[in-house]
Amino acid sequence: LSIKNIQLKEEHINFRDSFLPPFYFTISLWLIHLFQTWSEMDLGYWGIYPRESIGMRGILFAPLLHGDWSHLASNSLPFLVLGTMIIYFYPRVALRVSLIIYFLSGILVWLFARSGVFHIGLSYVVYGLVAFVFWTGVFRRSIRSIVLALLVTTFYSGMISGILPTTEVLQKNISWESHLIGGFVGIFVAYFFKEEMEEDEKEEHHYADEEQNFYFERDVFDKTLEQRHLEQLEQERLRQLETEERRQQHFPYSNGWFSNDTFS
Repeated sequence: LSIKNIQLKEEHINFRDSFLPPFYFTISLWLIHLFQTWSEMDLGYWGIYPRESIGMRGILFAPLLHGDWSHLASNSLPFLVLGTMIIYFYPRVALRVSLIIYFLSGILVWLFARSGVFHIGLSYVVYGLVAFVFWTGVFRRSIRSIVLALLVTTFYSGMISGILPTTEVLQKNISWESHLIGGFVGIFVAYFFKEEMEEDEKEEHHYADEEQNFYFERDVFDKTLEQRHLEQLEQERLRQLETEERRQQHFPYSNGWFSNDTFS
């Protein structure tokens, strides 16, 4: 019982440590927007303004800024859940994944998004996190990653509409291209870190490899017909040599005739 209590306590500490960083970041977003509302300042001009030097500062500041309270609220809960999930389940890569999605997505938005407008909001980071969790399940194929991918699909599948330039999205001035870019960056990061598995994921793959029996050779489908034909010929030649060796052992004088003719 004491060991179980210790394990539960450790899990509680791990979850708390995973929850606090995205929680503090989310709180900072609300404080920034509260300051913007109270001061009546328009901080949207600190967003990403594509292909203009003044808009490059948005690569750092755009995810911190939101157009209104509903915009902020719609990003806060998904970020809090996904951020906690990634830190808790993928601690080895969590920080690098988050930084790459944050900054690389911002750079690509500055390069390729619509010009003439400021792009703000944490949305493209959220889309990147969703894509990372889902595609990590596809690339790693561990039980943990697959379950997390299914959970993300269940709860956030509705976000797909946000990456398409539909009439509704355009009327609401939603930066659909930043969402799409964030999603692509999430896929890239999932693929890039697919080999950096957690320790329990490595053990799971190790046991799976030991227990799995294959009816065919693992590379049977990678071989050409000619290669398989040559292998068959080589196997047949080896069988003939083995048969000949056995015959030689049992009949040592069978290779030729020894004449006993005494006549010259």
